[in-house]
Amino acid sequence: MNLQTLLEKSSRNHSHLCPRQILGVRMGLYGLKSLGFDSPPAKKRLLVIVESDGCFADGISAATECTVGHRSLRVEDYGKTAAAFVDVKTGRALRLAPVSNIRDLACECAPDEPRHYFAQMQAYQTMPDEAMFAVAEIQLLPPVEQIISRAGVRVDCDLCGEEITNEREVHQNGMTLCRPCAGLRYYQPALTPAAVAAGIQAQ
Repeated sequence: MNLQTLLEKSSRNHSHLCPRQILGVRMGLYGLKSLGFDSPPAKKRLLVIVESDGCFADGISAATECTVGHRSLRVEDYGKTAAAFVDVKTGRALRLAPVSNIRDLACECAPDEPRHYFAQMQAYQTMPDEAMFAVAEIQLLPPVEQIISRAGVRVDCDLCGEEITNEREVHQNGMTLCRPCAGLRYYQPALTPAAVAAGIQAQ
C-alpha cells in the first residue's frame, strides 16, 4: 500500500495533514503487518480499537479500512495515541503505541528542520516501524466475541422501553435494562425551567 495515497485519504476530511494522522496511518500499516496481513483483510476479520479519537483515528481508519459504521473500528477514549489490532478469526490481539521518545527521535531524524511540528511531519513518514512503535501481545477484556456481539439481536428495556441492539443489555434483579437505566449512563436528563423553579421554591 502506498503511504502517500493513504495520507491523502486520511487528510481528505481535514483539509490538512498533521503528525497524528501520519502516526495513525503508519501504525495502521504496521498493525496489519504485525498480524501477518499484507493488506486490509475482508469480511470484518480485523477489529481495531483506538485509544483516542480525532486525527489519529482517521489515520488508522485510512490504513486499515476499519470504520465505526462497519463495526470494525471502536474508540475507547483513554487519551492515548495507541491501538489494539485483533484478528477476529484467530483471536490474536496486539497493542501498538509510539515509543516514549518518538518526538525526540523525529527531531534527530530531521536535523535540518528546527520546528518540531514539521520535523515530526517529515520523520514520521520515513522512520523504520521498529523505531517508532512498541508492540505487545494482549488479551482482550472482554473477549472479542463479546465485543463484536451478534448483530441484529434486539430487546427492549423494561424501564424506558427503548430498543437495545448488539447484546448491550444489562440484566438486574430479573429485569432487562439498557445501560443508562442500569446506572451506566454518560448523561443525565437536563432540568427543565419548571423543575429548576420548583427546586428553588422548595428551598
